Amino acid sequence: MYSYRLVIPALVMYGLVFIYPTITGFYYSFTDWSPINGILKFSGLDNFKYIFNNDALLLAIRNTIVYAAICIVLKNVFGLLLAVALNTAIRSRNWLRAVFFAPSIVSSIVIGLVFIPILQPEGLLNEFASFIGLGALRQYWLSDTSIVIFTIAAVSIWQWTGYHMAIYLAGLQSISNDFYEASTIDGANAWQRFRFMTIPLLSASININVMLSLVGGLRVFGEVYSLTNGGPGNASQVLSTSVFVLFGEGRWGLGTALNTLLFLIVSVAAIPLLRKMRKQEVEA
Repeated sequence: MYSYRLVIPALVMYGLVFIYPTITGFYYSFTDWSPINGILKFSGLDNFKYIFNNDALLLAIRNTIVYAAICIVLKNVFGLLLAVALNTAIRSRNWLRAVFFAPSIVSSIVIGLVFIPILQPEGLLNEFASFIGLGALRQYWLSDTSIVIFTIAAVSIWQWTGYHMAIYLAGLQSISNDFYEASTIDGANAWQRFRFMTIPLLSASININVMLSLVGGLRVFGEVYSLTNGGPGNASQVLSTSVFVLFGEGRWGLGTALNTLLFLIVSVAAIPLLRKMRKQEVEA
């Protein structure tokens, strides 16, 4: 009984800061909640119907999914490749690990502000492309509606690849060299060792990194807000920035409905991965 008493404060705090806001937010998403309305009225599915019939909000949903998919794949691919490269006995590996990890400790807002002048039409990136004879690659990185969401994803990948690298490094360093020595004796080449030994033994690290990049990608806000503020037009709006805009306009019920939709998308995407991780823990 005493042990249960020790858990009660944590459960109460969890209920106050997570369960209660989640339930009330779910309720408000079915209302016309607004600072203008004096009386809160139940509106049924009107908010959700509006979302799925509004081109700007549908674009925000599409952008969120595209952004998350790009980040999940490339952050993990580059993070794993960096981890493998820096897990070797090169002299400057500790310094390089720190360099690649450093951007992840800086706020996404600050990173965005740093990249704005770099990505301008006459910015450093385009000027460098011209300098090395690749002037044909010059782009309006932040104002071309067809590539802006990919530009933002690239900035995020640059910032967070080192973070995922650190998790993969921890996994690599937990693998005994005896496995590699035995496989070398058996005639396995470098690719076979990586494919059939390293990848399976890194399954826990891969699951963690995929989960982090999945949730982070679907909840993206800082990168979009600082680089484009959703522009040009609504070309780079994502769900989180759309919620921010709706609340700023006083359309709290609609904003809460969109936030509820974001919560459902994250949950549907994350639950299968969580089950897989738990299954692997039980088998281990």
